[in-house]
Amino acid sequence: MSKAKIGIVTVSDRASAGIYEDISGQAIIDTLNDYLTSEWEPVYKIIPDEQDIIEATLIEMTDVDQCSLVVTTGGTGPAKRDVTPEATEAVCDRMMPGFGELMRAESLKFVPTAILSRQTAGLRGNSLIVNLPGKPKSIRECLDAVFPAIPYCIDLMNGPFLTCNEDVIKPFRPKIK
Repeated sequence: MSKAKIGIVTVSDRASAGIYEDISGQAIIDTLNDYLTSEWEPVYKIIPDEQDIIEATLIEMTDVDQCSLVVTTGGTGPAKRDVTPEATEAVCDRMMPGFGELMRAESLKFVPTAILSRQTAGLRGNSLIVNLPGKPKSIRECLDAVFPAIPYCIDLMNGPFLTCNEDVIKPFRPKIK
């Protein structure tokens, strides 16, 4: 079985300029390492909040690098430069609004400003793209909420079979009769 490729994209003007360390992208990698028992390879980039660069990066990760899953962090708020959801929508064939709905509902348990988040998810070819918020604590909370559906979503797109440490996260796959 081939190793799953998973794209991790940090969208941040300051992190991409080296002004501060990218702790959000590392939080995604750490969380996926906690979740996954199957072999996987990260395809990792730090880019600025520029819609054309975000779009080009998502296209490269899905079409060229063949990542079955691409997870972004940052650029989902209401600030003028927060354009990750627009870039995601521009490159996706179909949107998966349930991801954003669930992530916001989960985040609202912790902070009332979760309603300001515009994270979303969508499908491009055989890839799932998921936009996460920028704070490491919020990243884990959101991934804990949506990740149980991600392995089955990837199965349905003929992607690699992801196995998980079920003591940490239990993926849901319908029982075949």
